[in-house]
Amino acid sequence: MKKKLKPLLIVISAPSGAGKSTLCSRLLTEFNHIIYSISCTTRAPRGAEIDGKDYFFLNDDVFDRRVQEGAFLEHAVVHGYKYGTLKLTVYGELSIGKSVLMDIDVQGAAQIREYVSKVPADDLLKNSFVDIFILPPSINVLKERLKGRAEDADEIIEQRLKNAEMEMADRNLFKHQIVNDKVDKAYAELVSILDGEKSAATG
Repeated sequence: MKKKLKPLLIVISAPSGAGKSTLCSRLLTEFNHIIYSISCTTRAPRGAEIDGKDYFFLNDDVFDRRVQEGAFLEHAVVHGYKYGTLKLTVYGELSIGKSVLMDIDVQGAAQIREYVSKVPADDLLKNSFVDIFILPPSINVLKERLKGRAEDADEIIEQRLKNAEMEMADRNLFKHQIVNDKVDKAYAELVSILDGEKSAATG
């Protein structure tokens, strides 16, 4: 029985400090058929960010109009700014055989999961969607990682830990879970999951 590779919509969520960004960056570096989903945002560009490469920068009116049109696969307000993923972006890449990687929070993942549950059986997202939750070995390890960054004040770290506990409460909603104890082992597990999801029997 021959195998063929199918494009995937890869949704990865994790608490801050669980190592999600490291795993996602490595995927994008090592697999040229996986592209990172470019989100829309209402915040202004930072530093050398480029419209259409880092984000699609929209004003509030345009963003709200897109919401009303049902143009977003998921959208949310984060720190006072609006963020969203356009359906057109995801469907466009999947339709040409590219896999799309989304690094989003559990709320965004839940929105996509709900959307996928309602689309017809022949919809491109129905069989390409795979969601993965990255966990730290423990809350204590997560706390040490966040402290080790030396980026945040103690009260911010405590808030991140509270958020992490709430996010981890939703981990069983994800099809796959990976404990990121050692990054190489976690990455190998991630690649193995994607290999399994990409292989579809052709008969």
